[in-house]
Amino acid sequence: MEHLDVVIVGAGLSGIGAAYRLQTELPDKSYAVLEAREALGGTWDLFRYPGVRSDSDMFTLGYPFKPWRDAKSIADGPSILRYVRETAEEFGIDKRIRYGTKVIGAQWSTDESRWTLTVTQGGETRTLTCGFLYSCAGYYDYDKGHTPEFPGVESFSGTMVYPQFWPEDLDYAGKRVVVIGSGATAVTLVPAMAEHAEQVTMLQRSPTWISAVPGRDKYADKIRELLPPQLAHRVIRTKNILFNVGFYQYCRRRPEAARKLLTGLTTRILKDETLVAEHFTPNYNPWDQRLCAVPDADFFKSMRKGKAEVVTDHIDTFVPEGIRLKSGRVLEADVVVSATGLKLLAFGGISLVVDGTPINLSEQFVWQGAMLTGVPNFAVCIGYTNASWTLRADLTSRLVCKVLAHMDRRGYPAVVPQPHGHLDEHPLLDLAAGYIQRSIGDFPRQGSRHPWKVRQNYLLDSATTMRTNLDKTLEPVRPAPVLQRA
Repeated sequence: MEHLDVVIVGAGLSGIGAAYRLQTELPDKSYAVLEAREALGGTWDLFRYPGVRSDSDMFTLGYPFKPWRDAKSIADGPSILRYVRETAEEFGIDKRIRYGTKVIGAQWSTDESRWTLTVTQGGETRTLTCGFLYSCAGYYDYDKGHTPEFPGVESFSGTMVYPQFWPEDLDYAGKRVVVIGSGATAVTLVPAMAEHAEQVTMLQRSPTWISAVPGRDKYADKIRELLPPQLAHRVIRTKNILFNVGFYQYCRRRPEAARKLLTGLTTRILKDETLVAEHFTPNYNPWDQRLCAVPDADFFKSMRKGKAEVVTDHIDTFVPEGIRLKSGRVLEADVVVSATGLKLLAFGGISLVVDGTPINLSEQFVWQGAMLTGVPNFAVCIGYTNASWTLRADLTSRLVCKVLAHMDRRGYPAVVPQPHGHLDEHPLLDLAAGYIQRSIGDFPRQGSRHPWKVRQNYLLDSATTMRTNLDKTLEPVRPAPVLQRA
């Protein structure tokens, strides 16, 4: 049976970054990246809907070790995918990826100090072992999206589409489109589809905070003109981190001022206070849910051109010609896009068993946003909800390398986080978004104090994570001594 020092699950943005850190900082470790799909890129290869893009700037979403060189700060999906592929090829990580290999189960043996992984590959099931398992598979289901049961949907005579499974042959040119939802996917789809459709309507139950941001960072352009690529990338990255953390703290500490700021900016673009009050002023405060960023105000511009509109109402039922609302209005549609959110799935859906006992994730706590109580030699990659995913992903990968080096120095075959004293219990992801609230109960918990609290502050994490005293909260896990018969 094949044995590896480390197995990384997932060849997306996080997995490629994890592989770079591992082979750079611990070059003697054997490892492989197991990817369930037939291509790398994760999210950025899966989603193919019109206009797909990041709502985080690429100087912070990109890797700290590979400068982002494209012009746009807010990049489209294909550009991000190309960047991830280039990174994998440049550092030889692509040769370590095993495609079409899905991890369905992982069994830990303390006596053997190793994981036995059950994987499916090419329709067959096989096993391999590893000393340390690192899940970089994110936290949503790639195979299933959130699909609400819309009343009367079977009577609709048009085409129903789900962004996660966008049909390549969908022709919406000159057609009437209704996009259900108001999150990042919806505000991306509306301006992209409005370029070719006859009319696009975004149907929302309630408003979402949406903010226009520059698609291109003029200050970053100037910095890149003056400094070498790696130094420029570092300076721009620092600038953007400070701005993003500062704006988030401003929103949390002065919510009323933040509400005025955001509604004022939107009013300046749309020039209609009534429209903004009705459709773009949520009843929750900024950053109670993730803020939707629209580059160069493209979403609002499509509305000003008359190519798009927003309707705030509830669905009564689908009818053959479209959607009838509670107000009685019928939205006529040839195509309806259900952009109603994602379905969460903890860490790729891997079934964890430790010494014969199945692990209930909801009973475990997360240490340093990375490792779990009750599960030796296992780490997960959990990004920020209020900043670029890669910021914490890279910190976590560096921490995993530190833990592995610590084990080697101490001669520990395995370690597991162990809290001392009582921990208050809080949800892992503290956002009010519906897609999180629906399934967060299936995930591990966080505590209320460091290192058990999953902080949403990169500045604090970057200052403390790599300085963590591992001896204080990581317990060695050793095989039971073999008793000699007299």
